[in-house]
Amino acid sequence: MSSGTKIGIIDIGSNSIRLVIYEINELGAYRVVSEHKDSARLSERIGYDGILHSKDIISIVPILSHYALLCRVHEVQTVRAVATAAIRNAVNSEEIVRVLEEQTSLQIEVLSGSEEARYGYLGVINTIDIRDALVIDIGGGSTEVTLLRDRKLMNSVSFPFGAVNTTHQFMKNANLTEQGAADIRRMVEEAIADHPWITQSPNLPMIGLGGTIRTLGKMSQKRSKYSLQLAHNYELKPGELRSFVTLLSSLPIEKRKKVDGLSKERSDIIVPGLLILDTLFQAANASQCIVSGSGLRDGIFFEMFDPKHPIKQDVLEASIHNLLCLHPNGAEKHVRRVDQLAMLLYDKLEVHANLEEGSWRYLHTTALLHRIGVSVHYYQYLKHTQYMLANARIDGLTHREIVICSLIATYKTKSRTHQQSLAYKDLLKESDEMLIVKLGTLLKLATALDHSETQPVQKLVVTRSDTSLTLKLLCVHNPILELKELAAITKDFEKAWGLKLKIQAGVFSKT
Repeated sequence: MSSGTKIGIIDIGSNSIRLVIYEINELGAYRVVSEHKDSARLSERIGYDGILHSKDIISIVPILSHYALLCRVHEVQTVRAVATAAIRNAVNSEEIVRVLEEQTSLQIEVLSGSEEARYGYLGVINTIDIRDALVIDIGGGSTEVTLLRDRKLMNSVSFPFGAVNTTHQFMKNANLTEQGAADIRRMVEEAIADHPWITQSPNLPMIGLGGTIRTLGKMSQKRSKYSLQLAHNYELKPGELRSFVTLLSSLPIEKRKKVDGLSKERSDIIVPGLLILDTLFQAANASQCIVSGSGLRDGIFFEMFDPKHPIKQDVLEASIHNLLCLHPNGAEKHVRRVDQLAMLLYDKLEVHANLEEGSWRYLHTTALLHRIGVSVHYYQYLKHTQYMLANARIDGLTHREIVICSLIATYKTKSRTHQQSLAYKDLLKESDEMLIVKLGTLLKLATALDHSETQPVQKLVVTRSDTSLTLKLLCVHNPILELKELAAITKDFEKAWGLKLKIQAGVFSKT
């Protein structure tokens, strides 16, 4: 997909119809620039004869026509409209597509269950750093279950039940009886029985897609007063899924509507959706439940964006690269040099520092992204960087890791880090403050070695003893600003690492 373009994806789902517009900039980085959602409840409009009648087909024409208009206004070059379970399973599926295409001038593609599962897989595998998992996508009219092993799609199935049509079938007057709940669980268990690979993959994380799981995540975050405003890759606490099933099943709909995080338009279908999810969770003996904010529409985008390589090889590296290209600040040579220097320093210090395994990823991420706040405003750019890293979503990192990176990237003093960490005490471990201090001072040291942003240090030789760290700088020009900055941060580094910092600098010509 060429740069400087916009892609519009219309998802005609069984519960909602959505439009998302992606923009690809001149550097090849992408972002969402517009998103819209309208409730349609197509699954509950389909009669027992399996037909979606003319008045119900026509009822969604204004929504689709409006989305087509929005795409024209946004100057979208490519629009892809897809339909899922409700239209796929309708007896008159071909007629529905014909009428909608005639009325809206959109070309509509009906996805098969396996295609829907595959796009959900692409949405997850490109945005969560996970190798093995069960992916559950509960829509309005279907539920897709997908098994990942070593990041590869091994098995998938699409069940013909979702939050809307299950509600329509088993609930009366928006309330569910104990018998109705038992019948829903039995329906799911019988469906699972025909696909033993679901129960033969125990202790895997279950990653949930769709409105049911996203709503569950919102309710969980509201209940615990969660400190980070991110839904994607949110991990529910053990037993929390069952807790919400029990709570919401016991409430009449008017009280259900008042539950924090539960939207009124989903209050009538949330319990059947959660029962489907919980039954799958128990049958699979899953280890944990994770919310994915990326799903079918994201998967479609990734395939359109890079058809030959729709799967990213490294989620974190791809996310860092995309953020850098979304926020170019004219200092890419600088941050890449800082990254090289930081990694060299880390390699010399990590063995003796008792750092968390894999913490080099935090230093690598922050070395590259610590300046993105400049795209907002140069002055106090670290303040903008901290907000952007904590809220812009760094795929490939957990929520705790995102917070750690946001504080490392903007590290100034130990006392300031302590104050900042208090706001995230529900996410951070006690030991994280010292980790942030150590890596924060290490990042400051690496940044100081290119303080002029002219890359004077051609070669850095690092030697470590039990009491000191010696840096020998071989430079192509006088590192006057670097030496001044190194002198300014020496005391902080020595306090954090318990090592005396010694600097030796020499200048030589490239020629």
